[in-house]
Amino acid sequence: MDIGTQHARTTPDDLSDEMVSAYRREGFIHLPGVISAQEAKRFADAAMTARRALTDHHSGSIFTQLLQLWQHDQTLRELTLNPDLADLATRLAGVPLRLWHDQLLIKEPRNGAATEFHQDQPYWPHAGARHALSAWIALVDVPVERGCMTFIPGSQHLDGLRPQDLADSADLLGLAPELVWERRVTVPLRAGDCTFHNARLAHTATPNFTDDPRVAHVVIYVDADVTFAAEPSHPVTDPLGLTVGGPLPDEHFPRFGAIGSRGAPGGTSRRPGSASAGSAGR
Repeated sequence: MDIGTQHARTTPDDLSDEMVSAYRREGFIHLPGVISAQEAKRFADAAMTARRALTDHHSGSIFTQLLQLWQHDQTLRELTLNPDLADLATRLAGVPLRLWHDQLLIKEPRNGAATEFHQDQPYWPHAGARHALSAWIALVDVPVERGCMTFIPGSQHLDGLRPQDLADSADLLGLAPELVWERRVTVPLRAGDCTFHNARLAHTATPNFTDDPRVAHVVIYVDADVTFAAEPSHPVTDPLGLTVGGPLPDEHFPRFGAIGSRGAPGGTSRRPGSASAGSAGR
């Protein structure tokens, strides 16, 4: 898993009004170096250790998916609850946020399967969310050949669609055939780079054609005031016995700071892993 030469860094102070406007118009933004290459290497090593240690995960031809790393791995918890990432997400969304869940998405070497065009939001049992977005952090270099993402700018206006089949290249494009003719933007990433994308934005990822795994850590943020919906079923909420129409409980879905503050859970400026970072992690 090669780590590229250190390049430009992005902090919350670098996020301009023009960048926020571009995100809200296009539905995504590429932010280089939200973590350093050295940090990416440390998190990549932790990710591969978790891949070997955790048995509760989904493995298929498209990717290996591990959920809720922040509750199982102290190193990856640091990344999931990173206050700078949360601050970037909150400023882009324009509303207070909470964690929905995190996940590792690992495309195995030469996996031969694309992640076909889809939206994220239809998979989630949410009601009334004003915004939801994902931070997709490359823990290794992700050129086109290793499974980087392609976005259809502006497609986040599509609402009310059913969940789409990640293995069917015609599924989303059949539901919204106008997307066939829309502009597509492919975004290769260096280790430590991040894209934020709206939960309704159409996106895809190429297969991994290389001899090394593609390792991405994804942090999903949702409107702090979202309520729980009856469907669809979801592995994060299914065991919790939540009340339909009720709020997501903070102990499982911690809130981040207010807009303009460093976004540690509870609105403090402490780093994850401190006493204020929430009691759900272990």
